[in-house]
Amino acid sequence: MSGYETFLPDEAATEALGERLAAGAVDGLLVFLHGQLGAGKTTLVRGFLHAWGHYGRVKSPTYTLVEPYRTPRGELFHLDLYRLADAEELEWIGIRDLLDGHAVCLIEWPEQGAGILPEPDLHIDLQVQDAGRVVHLRPASSRGERVLQPFRSASPGPA
Repeated sequence: MSGYETFLPDEAATEALGERLAAGAVDGLLVFLHGQLGAGKTTLVRGFLHAWGHYGRVKSPTYTLVEPYRTPRGELFHLDLYRLADAEELEWIGIRDLLDGHAVCLIEWPEQGAGILPEPDLHIDLQVQDAGRVVHLRPASSRGERVLQPFRSASPGPA
């Protein structure tokens, strides 16, 4: 499975990428968001949610761990596991119910849930570079491949 890489010059471009990804998302999609603090993970989620019809505030769930959203396109859970002390805590927040195949789940800092979280459909790596971000999208399932298909046909980037 090959990936897709591009440069995002600003916050608007990061949000637009989230909107493009949302176009191919289906129920049960599991996305892992990787990147240092301030890399744009929540900004990408905001774009995703806007494409799905949510125009309210989108905040990082750093302290709440999970923010649920009901949108015209479906249910989405945004998780931020940065402050998770132990992966077992995911059981306490009902991770199995969140990952029941009905909602899209976008998870920041997924490495904090290692051993509990299943394999994702898509990895998104955001890295700060100069004044912008480099993003690398890597599918990990056929569902992730389908989400990336429009990116490859529109403007192929190095994998």
